[in-house]
Amino acid sequence: MAPQSPLPYNKESTATAVAADNASHIAGKIVLTTGVSPGGLGAFFNEAIAKYKPQLLILAGRSASKIQATADKIKADPTNEGVQVRTLVLDLGSQRQVEEAAKEVLGYSEERIDVLVNSAGIMGGPYRKTEEGIELQFGTNHIGHFLFTNLIMPKILASKTPRIVNVSSDGHRFSPVRFDDYNFQDGKVYNQWKAYGATKSANILFTNALAQKLATKGLITFSLHPGVIFGTSLAGAEFTPEDWADLKAQDKAMGHPLGEPDADFETKTVDAGTATHVAAAFDPRLDAFNGAYLEDANLTDDIYPTVKNPEDVEKLWKLSEQIVGKTFQY
Repeated sequence: MAPQSPLPYNKESTATAVAADNASHIAGKIVLTTGVSPGGLGAFFNEAIAKYKPQLLILAGRSASKIQATADKIKADPTNEGVQVRTLVLDLGSQRQVEEAAKEVLGYSEERIDVLVNSAGIMGGPYRKTEEGIELQFGTNHIGHFLFTNLIMPKILASKTPRIVNVSSDGHRFSPVRFDDYNFQDGKVYNQWKAYGATKSANILFTNALAQKLATKGLITFSLHPGVIFGTSLAGAEFTPEDWADLKAQDKAMGHPLGEPDADFETKTVDAGTATHVAAAFDPRLDAFNGAYLEDANLTDDIYPTVKNPEDVEKLWKLSEQIVGKTFQY
């Protein structure tokens, strides 16, 4: 943990407790979260803050039935009396559909969005492509969020306290952004963990870019590592022993402690894993650390060389603009 950490939280802290501490900062806010399938981090984040009287929770995800299930759960909780919930179909793997979703958001009668939490993501799996032919993890975890975030930026900047949270991972250690070959030679040299790591590095660099470009407009933004949480749709049961062995081999090759034969993941509950979401989204004690990477609901020094080249911040922005065929200047 960084020595200048301004918050009293640690790896045992929970979203439930952090939300209670920030009740006055949650009240009256309009919050849009991507990736809100039942049981996942995005869903629990909204469940944790719903009782503290946000003005509106906007739940965005690919599956209309899944996001509706999360909305129904929030509305059925008697402690969330009066909370307004809205659903938004958002498929981050399709730029066409991202543009449709963004158009819907821009058409909302509410003039602002106070907090955007980009929590959706996929991890690993075989080589696949988005609708536009981009490697699926990069296209979903970064490009989809890059496009959506920038398209709805007018609503975000209309807030008096605009905030953007990008959920990354300490998995950014596996790879920097593959600027010259984000498609892994059309899958010929694909490695699921390097592909995942590149997207998580991209989440951090995107956060740095937003802080650099929009701090003068009042935007506060953070990236974060939630921890390892089993049982969610991201971290799940679909991985084989061979997949996990490959992950450990990647760590061993780079000299990371998790590469040791007897090493194992230190896991968190969903409540603890979402604590950093809540702190990043609402705690004003972080305002002086705009653009920071967070872990355990606090600042951290646990950042790998994959994201330490300052030139990569603008390089990724330009590559992303090229991929989506749009420019965003602030």
